[in-house]
Order: sequence, then C-alpha cells, then structure tokens
Amino acid sequence: MKRFLSLTLLSLAAATAFAAVDEVTLTIKDHAFEPKQITIPAGKKIKLLVVNKDATPAEFESKSLGREKVIPGKSTATINLGPLKPGRYSFVEEYHENNAAAQGTLIVE
Repeated sequence: MKRFLSLTLLSLAAATAFAAVDEVTLTIKDHAFEPKQITIPAGKKIKLLVVNKDATPAEFESKSLGREKVIPGKSTATINLGPLKPGRYSFVEEYHENNAAAQGTLIVE
C-alpha cells in the first residue's frame, strides 16, 4: 500500500510539474520574428516553440539566454527556457541578424 501511494504521489508530482510549463510561440516568416517582443513570468520554465514558416533554414540564437538552434524550413523547434531572472534577453535569426526584423527581445518580469 505504501509503495502504491508513493508511486501515485510521484506520478501526480510529475504531472503537475509538466503542466506547470507554459508554451510560447515565436514565428519566423520572411526572415522576421513575430512577435518581436515576448513577455514571460520570472522564475518559471517556458517551452519556446519556434515555427519557421520560411522554406529555408533559420537559426534562433540568443547569447544572453545561452541558446542556439537551427530550425529547418517549414519546421518547428522547441527551446526550453528557465526559470529565468527578471530582465531583457535579446535573440536574433542569425542568418539575417543585420535585418532589424530578424531581432527580438524576451522580457522576463
């Protein structure tokens, strides 16, 4: 009985932890981010879904977040973030980083 109760509690804790992760979608189209600015809560884990609607690959890069991910054309990638401290974290589509539309900011409050 104790073993069953322990397993049940562990399963519930795992399910609760998984459910506590929010998903935020960032789209790349015509080598530009939409939205250009994302706001998320501090201290919380986030799944950033990066949807590349272009036919060519794109590279999400953020030195301040320590993340870099190539996303093939017409594909979606998941980038796990957090928990993060309050602040501003910049990101770029590295293949077009000189284009202002290929730059964005993650705001953590």
